[in-house]
Amino acid sequence: MASTLTPTFGSIIPSQKQELLNSNYLQFNSDAAGDTNTFAQQYLPEIYEQEVERYGNRTLSGFLRMVGAEMPMTSDQVIWSEQNRLHISYNGCTLPSTLTIDLETNGTTIQNVISPRATVVVLDPTTGLEAKCLVTDSDTTTGIITIQPYTVADLTGFTATGLKVFVYGSEYQKGGSISASSVGANTGTQYVSVDPQFQQYSNSPIILKSQYVVSGSDMAQIGWVEVATEDGTSGYLWYLKAESETRLRFEDYLETSMIEGEKVDGTVSAITTGKGTEGLFAAVTARGNVNVGFTATDGLADFDAILKNLDTQGAIEENMLFLQRQTSLDFDDMLAAISNGNNGGTAFGLFENSEEMALNLGFSGFRRGSYDFYKTDWKYLNDASTRGGAGGNNSVEGVLIPAGTSTVYDQVLGTNIRRPFLHVRYRASQADDRRLKSWLTGSAGGAYTSTLDAMEVNFLSERCLVTQAANNFVLFKGA
Repeated sequence: MASTLTPTFGSIIPSQKQELLNSNYLQFNSDAAGDTNTFAQQYLPEIYEQEVERYGNRTLSGFLRMVGAEMPMTSDQVIWSEQNRLHISYNGCTLPSTLTIDLETNGTTIQNVISPRATVVVLDPTTGLEAKCLVTDSDTTTGIITIQPYTVADLTGFTATGLKVFVYGSEYQKGGSISASSVGANTGTQYVSVDPQFQQYSNSPIILKSQYVVSGSDMAQIGWVEVATEDGTSGYLWYLKAESETRLRFEDYLETSMIEGEKVDGTVSAITTGKGTEGLFAAVTARGNVNVGFTATDGLADFDAILKNLDTQGAIEENMLFLQRQTSLDFDDMLAAISNGNNGGTAFGLFENSEEMALNLGFSGFRRGSYDFYKTDWKYLNDASTRGGAGGNNSVEGVLIPAGTSTVYDQVLGTNIRRPFLHVRYRASQADDRRLKSWLTGSAGGAYTSTLDAMEVNFLSERCLVTQAANNFVLFKGA
């Protein structure tokens, strides 16, 4: 009885020699006709064993390690306080009359701490007028002060709104006295005691998790492509590469979450199962400085405006610039345009500007005014899988970060320590460290914790970012 074989195969003719012929080679690919049952391919394909790393180093982390630090905490919230300014100043004041000034702005209640007999400077940004005045009466309830100018009869000619007033001293008569017994409506004899005020800010950590799962059967399968990852893992087992990349991706998320994090706005958001956390961009946008549309054409004027604003803030001497590619080139072009050797072609030469010199058309640092700046490219803003290539209005193009530190009291250590303005706090105690936890579960790959025929690689972290003195940071955005 004849048998019908399904599927049918072509004839395999053995050869007397160990050689590849179309009659003895098993073909595992379909031929031109799409017939998958043929064995007509004569030669083995040439196989590259190593994986091509076409994107180079794909990790994005490292930014926070350069500019900050990581420290443990034990609570669900981190709270810090920042000083207010030392001197007394008011912006946006109005003129009820030519001899009175209302310190309140747009009807907003503001604390009046200007005492009678104080001497003040009144500035009008609109007209450029200014007057030094003696305060003869100060009402802490209404926020109105009565003044007597030293060199003019009154404030005629001053704009009625948008004035700036600041205290520069005081003047008392012989034999006079001051009293701090009253802080109500003053009659010109009571002194207003100024209590120090501070701003309090807080942030809460978020929990980040990730997991990679590989079955026990797949762990026994050896791949034919040699793989390598950014952390040095290499070999022929695909699950090792996937596990390694899962960890690298999670470590990147630990940083990008601290950069991009946003707190939930309960007035507009419907999120009820998350609270969010304040990241770097959110903190600088809310409490720092934002520069829009920096370009090489008018870059120096824009940058000088930034310097003038830094003068009004902490005036921290050393700062770091982390920029995307186009903004970095704009800074290079800005610096090149003001270089003395730009026209002569000698400003960028290496090797003592010889005729065979190599040109260096970039700058890694510069000094302007009393500030030093160190410039570097930020891969996070250039990578196509994140913010790279986005462009457009309101796109993040760089950030200026002060290189200073601040002194704070650490409740965990019980002492004053110096911390970078930008640092990460993570949950940790003697019982559990949640900076970066990693553990195995399942019944494969050395794990024997359950009946699951697989290996589960788990990652967890709980952390938040503390952005202190955000008024010294600058966020560059596209126009």
